[in-house]
Amino acid sequence: MQNHFKVVGISFKNAPVEIREIIALDASLISSLLIEFREILGLEESLIISTCNRTEIFYSDLEDRSREIISLIAAKKGLEKVDASLPLFKSITDGFEASSYLFRVALGLEAQVIGDLQIINQVKQAYQLAADNNTAGPFMHRLLHTVFFANKRVFQETAFRDGAASVSYASATLIRTLSESFVNPRVLVIGLGEIGEDLARHLSDETFSVNICNRTNEKTRSLGAELNLETIEFSQVKGSLPEYDIIVSSVPVKDFINADDLGNKKIGIQYLIDLSIPRSIDPEVDSLKGVSVYNIDEIQEKASKAVEKRVAAIPEVEMIIAETMEGIKEWSQEMVVSPTIQKLKNALEDIRKDELQRHLKNASPEMEHFAEKLSKSITQKIMKLPVLELKAACKRGEADSLVEALTDIFQLDQETTRK
Repeated sequence: MQNHFKVVGISFKNAPVEIREIIALDASLISSLLIEFREILGLEESLIISTCNRTEIFYSDLEDRSREIISLIAAKKGLEKVDASLPLFKSITDGFEASSYLFRVALGLEAQVIGDLQIINQVKQAYQLAADNNTAGPFMHRLLHTVFFANKRVFQETAFRDGAASVSYASATLIRTLSESFVNPRVLVIGLGEIGEDLARHLSDETFSVNICNRTNEKTRSLGAELNLETIEFSQVKGSLPEYDIIVSSVPVKDFINADDLGNKKIGIQYLIDLSIPRSIDPEVDSLKGVSVYNIDEIQEKASKAVEKRVAAIPEVEMIIAETMEGIKEWSQEMVVSPTIQKLKNALEDIRKDELQRHLKNASPEMEHFAEKLSKSITQKIMKLPVLELKAACKRGEADSLVEALTDIFQLDQETTRK
């Protein structure tokens, strides 16, 4: 099965954001596509990971089905010129490489922000959708559970996930720390460009109040509805600044927030985080009583140190992947011979039952019980050696000849074993 595992898709490495946002799939579309992959393309196993940085389809099939998969996605998204999109999609058709790539994606080695903490949860959500739509078979179940186990090892054994390695994530970490200073903290994020939107997503699961605001009110309402966050109109934001305990500005307008804007803050402390270049918070704001300002240089310094630490840990992560893939490789090789093992068990069981029936026609219940127990023990011991030999042959890459020999000896291809 592993030799049939493949992947096709786009990512930030080979497609610009304008293309990625067109191809991006929500949970409803993913479910619909998974069903069509099974019913139209005949794919028994498929998994779709779709985030702001990638949309990739992992599937099992003898043939490369990239074009059909892309065509179905194009039809769902209303794209007419499929051929124009094809060069942007990259595929891996070697099963071992495709499996290894899934590990690299899930553990954050292929992330735009190295060691991204969000991606493993996105992979879990993708796996859940595959399971819900019956497109996760034995190989995918085994592979994904092994991925999650490897992720736990990365957390426990390496520094790859330590620290905040992106500006938005570092800002979210700082906000969580600062929020502990308040009973019911109110947070405002102004500006929903790439950094501002990422920050809003990082904060969307927090229990404290998070408001978002953008120069384009349509973007504010759309993201607010998606993340279930409160919104404020851009025209009203200036007058409401004193109401918030923590304010983040990523509006590229010099001195967008000045000391006069915060003059009505009556009591308590207030934190401001400036993520803009040019600076959108007037430096004089930092001199106001009870107000503290963090600038993007301070945030980036923390993120840069985290990135350096994570990069240094990459060899350890790759070692964990290599070790784990060896286990997957052995298991998938054994899966190849499992039908033969089952056929052999069935053949021996048929022989056992026939012999018991022939020799115990007039036996007592006690004798039947004893014979049943003894014969089962004997057939189990007979099975042990060929099973061990088959598994050993898998590791040597010599299973085919042994499978052929056992099939001939026990006539396993026949529906009824010869007596």
